[in-house]
Amino acid sequence: MTSAWTAEHVRALGPASSDAALIPPVGAPDRSGLDPARYYWDMWPVQYAAGQRVMLAGRTMWMALTAPDRGDPALRHFEAKIHWIERVGDGWTDCGPVLPDFAVPYEREWAGSALLDDGVLTLFFTAAGTSAKAGGYQQELWASHARLGADGWPQNWSQPAPLVTGYGPHYMPADAHEGEAGKIKAFRDPAFFRDPADGTDYIAFTASLAGSTNAFNGAFGLARKSAAGWELAAPLLHAEGVNNELERAHLVFHAGRYYAFWSTQTVTFAEGLRHAPGGLYGMVADSMAGPWRPLNGTGLVLANPADRPQQTYSWYVDASLTVCSFVDVLPGGGFGGVPAPLLKLTLDGERAHLAALAPERAA
Repeated sequence: MTSAWTAEHVRALGPASSDAALIPPVGAPDRSGLDPARYYWDMWPVQYAAGQRVMLAGRTMWMALTAPDRGDPALRHFEAKIHWIERVGDGWTDCGPVLPDFAVPYEREWAGSALLDDGVLTLFFTAAGTSAKAGGYQQELWASHARLGADGWPQNWSQPAPLVTGYGPHYMPADAHEGEAGKIKAFRDPAFFRDPADGTDYIAFTASLAGSTNAFNGAFGLARKSAAGWELAAPLLHAEGVNNELERAHLVFHAGRYYAFWSTQTVTFAEGLRHAPGGLYGMVADSMAGPWRPLNGTGLVLANPADRPQQTYSWYVDASLTVCSFVDVLPGGGFGGVPAPLLKLTLDGERAHLAALAPERAA
């Protein structure tokens, strides 16, 4: 059953409803350990199938998109490459590209997820653009695999390959070369999830609803693994008439309930709904079949302070309810381009809020 995130849910948002969801102000970004000539954004941990974070060869390894600083942050999307970033104390260290340079038909790597299962590490990612012509917005879901060696580190990555063929009947193709950030259609951000109820594997992803005549037709896409491989399924939920982009769509199982999370920005809401803050939003259900109900009655889980509406973005929640994101717009203007301080959620049925513990200790 596909549920809807509706205009009525979003209209219920107001100053009082968002007070408990405010992200603390972020100070000057810490680039120590990172390349000062590069930007870092959209990040995720290496995880086991149940969502717990993994240590590889005794190291706390995450992944992030990165690109050279060309003086214009918008250009980073067209050179994005996934790098290892290691968590060392309260900081981060760039450990270089995850995948070697393969001969591939896409131009660059956008966000995804990383699964360690039965000694094999799988990188699910977005294959963006086309190698035939630079600067396109084409998107497909791809993966590469590597078995862990005796040293506990992945060895011999497989040739990257698409997870699914085409876009199926439920999703609008994201195959346009030309576009504009915030207005393009989506087929990206694959995030692995294993249903503890029956062991079925899913990929959640950012999508656009097929058959819609509305410019705001964001969807929380879903693919299911069968004996024949990955197969596209109906969306978990959609935001037709509400929002164009449900970015970084992913699933978390906690205390017997299923939680669907996504990130979005004020500018991607439909007209009349742009009072809603950019932030982490979510829904909850008692099973994968739904129905899905908006957390906190509106869907809003975390939001930036009103005086810093774009300070962080691209939130991702793991099984420990630790939330990562990146520093986007600095208080004085300019692009942050580094990991933001980790946060911690508390989930209580249909309510979600920031945990009271210090973020780093809670993580």
